[in-house]
Amino acid sequence: MLNLNTKLRELEASGKKINVGLIGAGQMGRGLVSQIFCMKGIKMAAVCDRDLEEAKRAYILAGVSEDDIFPARTPAEVEEGIARGRYVITEDFSTVTRAIPIDVVVDATGVPEVGAQIALESIYNGKDIVMLNVETDVTVGPILKKMADSAGVVYTVSAGDEPGAIKELYDFADALGFEVLVLGKGKNNPLDLEANPDSVMEEAIKKNMSPKMLASFKDGTKTMVELTAVSNATGFMPTRRGLIGPSAGVKELTKIFRLKEEGGILDRYQVVEYVNGVAPGVFAIVTTHLETIKEELAYLSMGEGPNYVLYRPYHLTSIETPLSIARAYIYREPTIVPKGAPVSETIAVAKKDLKAGEHLDGIGGFTVYGIIDTYENAKKENALPIGLVNENVVMTRDVKKGQIITYDSVKLDESSLILQLRRMQEKLIG
Repeated sequence: MLNLNTKLRELEASGKKINVGLIGAGQMGRGLVSQIFCMKGIKMAAVCDRDLEEAKRAYILAGVSEDDIFPARTPAEVEEGIARGRYVITEDFSTVTRAIPIDVVVDATGVPEVGAQIALESIYNGKDIVMLNVETDVTVGPILKKMADSAGVVYTVSAGDEPGAIKELYDFADALGFEVLVLGKGKNNPLDLEANPDSVMEEAIKKNMSPKMLASFKDGTKTMVELTAVSNATGFMPTRRGLIGPSAGVKELTKIFRLKEEGGILDRYQVVEYVNGVAPGVFAIVTTHLETIKEELAYLSMGEGPNYVLYRPYHLTSIETPLSIARAYIYREPTIVPKGAPVSETIAVAKKDLKAGEHLDGIGGFTVYGIIDTYENAKKENALPIGLVNENVVMTRDVKKGQIITYDSVKLDESSLILQLRRMQEKLIG
């Protein structure tokens, strides 16, 4: 990622800009639009949202005059608007993924099914695709990565989200030859497995957030999804089903994240975990066996060792997404992607007693939350990935609150694209 600023300035000087198409103009999307207007060599060429007024608002908040905004209903109209130097808005994401001038598509919907559709269409139409949608990635990321590689385009999850920020720490430490022991993140709020859109509504309104998004933070699903993405990108395993979630400050991380025989909480190293007390930061615990390096790390105030913490006290979510866009376009490389076959899975758990015939909803809803486990354990138990849950999935038998939902306890949505991709992934990749 070094020298991206220089490369972007060179693009600007040459008269070329990276044309970006954004799908989803919610909180994250709006931040991304405004940030791109601060940058060189990159242009937010088109914004798509189901609510056209939200797409327009994203541009207006970034300082665009309403006269310069160009509504479009077809790919040809998107192309016309871009050719005229206008800023395109549309309700149909296919008009963005199919428009020839669009170089990179960003999915900021957060909906697994929609994310799968956007990614597949982008890849098919020769666009690099940046996912501000980790939920889709942990469900079908391996097959999307394989398809993107075959098509000669870049598939990547975004910088700024915790998985991308953690992977940057991992890459830094791994490149230097440190032994990386633990990868993790802070959690912003106490775990509340019963959180739902109604219970968090007042707080969501104050924070100008989607109630479903806030509920997914509070019930832990988002943390589990994010660390599943890190696990699948690095090969690190979850500490246990659902993780441990200790409370600690930064200075305590190297003490607690040791093996049990060393006075810590771990059964093994090369694991992912979250901590209450270091949010919004991300961290990596590393070690070295060389005394000279230990001496220098002590001199640099990194602690006595033998384990050391690399800590980043912030992650800027969609504000950092332009770095993934530029990295994909300029260097043809991802920020974070699955290594191959899945290592971990985020599986669905009943948030309340569920009855046969009852429809589920999805992430951040009233019926399910997600917990991480190894992919192997999930397969053994026939556990249902939470990314396959939507309002068309129906319970076929009763499941008690807190129990794992299995494939044989539901009727799946056979019209779902993400389900078809998942089945293809399991046949081709594992």
